Order: sequence, then C-alpha cells, then structure tokens
Amino acid sequence: LEDAGCFAIVIECVPPQVGKAITEALEIPTIGIGAGPGTTGQVLVYHDMLGMTTHPHYKAFTPKFCKKFADLGESIREGLESFKHEVESGGFPSLEQHSPYKMTKSEEDLFMKMLATDADERRLIHDSKAKKLKETDEYDVLNLYGGGYVTPDKSQEE
Repeated sequence: LEDAGCFAIVIECVPPQVGKAITEALEIPTIGIGAGPGTTGQVLVYHDMLGMTTHPHYKAFTPKFCKKFADLGESIREGLESFKHEVESGGFPSLEQHSPYKMTKSEEDLFMKMLATDADERRLIHDSKAKKLKETDEYDVLNLYGGGYVTPDKSQEE
C-alpha cells in the first residue's frame, strides 16, 4: 500500500504487537483503532467516544421542524481535547485497558520469530523508502512539517 502511494494506513482490531510491527515496517503514518499504542496515531469514532447519537454536521442541517433540546458543543470540545491530550501524552491507549486483541505467548513467540526471519531485509527496504520519500516530499524539501512530527520508531533515533 505504501508503494502504491498511500499517505497513511488505518490499522484496526489487531493485537498491539501487530500494530507496532506494521508501524515499524512503514515510513508512512499508521492510525490505530483497537490496535494498541504502537501506531503513529489513534482514532476513535467520536460518536462512540462521547456517547453521541446525532451526526456531527447535524447542527448545520437541522430541519426547521426539529427542536433543540441540548447543546453538546462544549462537552464535545472538552472530550476531544481530553482524547488529544491522552494520545499525545501516551496515556491512551493503554496496553492493559484498551488493547483487547491479545496473542497467546506461543502466538507472540511465533509472530516475533516470523518477523526476525527477514528483519534485516525489511529494515533496508524501510530505510531506502524513507530516503526516497524524504527526497521527493515537497513538504520535507521545503521543511513545511515544522519538525514536530516524529513516528514512534524514530523517536529513539533523534
């Protein structure tokens, strides 16, 4: 998918080890939803996160025959700010409470063994792609990212 031109990949409903391994294998960002804390970013359906039952654009398209019984705007803003803060601080998702997709020890051992079989080759491919993407990304060339974006696997290198 990265070679096909995807700018990001959503990883959904997988054990944390899988989400982390996919993230480390790619240069493009990964967004996790039920994939553990090892992805580049996190997403939740905010209707679920905030307990909402109305569409986010409902206010702009409210028919005249509807009555407004509550204004959730401030609660929504506070909830989204809390979510953003916990993702940025590393508090969400936690391995203990928010990563329900588990592997048995034997499954994890087999998965890690499989990853190890071609780890050097995958690292060379990853580094080559990273170099190529950096050289051809006009935002990188012009330093428009602002230096604030660091993927989880690169945070140790800087």
